[in-house]
Amino acid sequence: MARKLGASISLVIITVLAIVFLAGGGTDDKDVLRQTFQIEAIYYDSGYVEISYFDKSGKTNSVVMEILGMEESFQKTFSDSEFIEIVPFPNLPKYGWVIHPVVLEVYHEELGHIQLKTEIHSLDEPVPRVIYSRP
Repeated sequence: MARKLGASISLVIITVLAIVFLAGGGTDDKDVLRQTFQIEAIYYDSGYVEISYFDKSGKTNSVVMEILGMEESFQKTFSDSEFIEIVPFPNLPKYGWVIHPVVLEVYHEELGHIQLKTEIHSLDEPVPRVIYSRP
């Protein structure tokens, strides 16, 4: 019962975050953000997720990365314009990767505070889209 409630709460939180990301910002500069930032989160069958981030401008001051929907939330801060992080993920999620979005809070020298959100995907699946937002 507690697991079902936890999964339901996680799904509600993720839905709310997706709505905030989609509605947030209201700026027309999404193309600039798409051209500047790259993020991907790939699940490998050996039981881990590889998350890569790249800022083509090289002007990232810091990035706070979080994987939502986990029993114990994963969060880490980076101070570089490029990184690859390996996160152990021994079991495939029962309800799919959609309940474990990867969210990055990017603080950029020129563009300010940017939020990026994507989903984890297996190597043989298409790359999910990235949602760009300015809070």
